[in-house]
Amino acid sequence: MIEASPQQAAPLPGAQGPIKVAARGIDVFYGDNHALRNVSIDVPDRSVMAFIGPSGCGKSTFLRCLNRMNDTIEEARVSGSLCIDGREVYDKSVDPVVLRARVGMVFQKPNPFPKSIYDNVAYGPRIHGLARTREELDAMVEESLNKAGLWGEVKDRLLEPGTSLSGGQQQRLVIARAIAVQPEVILMDEPCSALDPIATARIEELIDELRENYCIIIVTHSMQQAARVSQKTAFFHLGSLVEVGPTEEIFTNPRDPRTQDYITGRYG
Repeated sequence: MIEASPQQAAPLPGAQGPIKVAARGIDVFYGDNHALRNVSIDVPDRSVMAFIGPSGCGKSTFLRCLNRMNDTIEEARVSGSLCIDGREVYDKSVDPVVLRARVGMVFQKPNPFPKSIYDNVAYGPRIHGLARTREELDAMVEESLNKAGLWGEVKDRLLEPGTSLSGGQQQRLVIARAIAVQPEVILMDEPCSALDPIATARIEELIDELRENYCIIIVTHSMQQAARVSQKTAFFHLGSLVEVGPTEEIFTNPRDPRTQDYITGRYG
């Protein structure tokens, strides 16, 4: 399990409510490329935080720090302190597999496993030993599909391949797969960019429902989506965190001129 961090970081100015994720002085290097510079941010629990900014600004790089996906990149180096519930993510005692069960990830393109709809959702609980009986596993699958707003559409098709679903359904299946292992944080990297407007609206409704129980962080290029789904927004530019605050404030009264320029479309 994740060991307690030797020192709980004091909340940053403007923090409200319980803090789920606390980052202090995070730097990320890919070889000689300094991709992320001195990022410090608090992410509140049971809310949605949107990361916005131009392509290549560091949004997804920071997202991958949270479940140590950067560990899979040989030349990547991460420094600084990153805590979830006051426990250091990069402590040597932390098992990344266990961490990734606590911190679920939904990618840009739906990526169901080449398995049945049922087995896609059951996979995580099986490998983590969360269900003792078939009945418990059946209940977990149904509950996860219900939470993902998909049960009514697939309850009679559970043995069909996950890949037989539409794109929007596949993305909700992936979300069901993520929440089946009872995570605390859900990361979403452009989860609607490959979907049509109707499927996008369903995913956004789902995000709004899930935030009652999870800390959700979403990377999006859509200003409108960030405004619709998030309570707080963070703007990244050239590997730095420029500004973070309540979403309405960021979009209507940003403090930094770079944020204003990005939101008004002067660059992107």
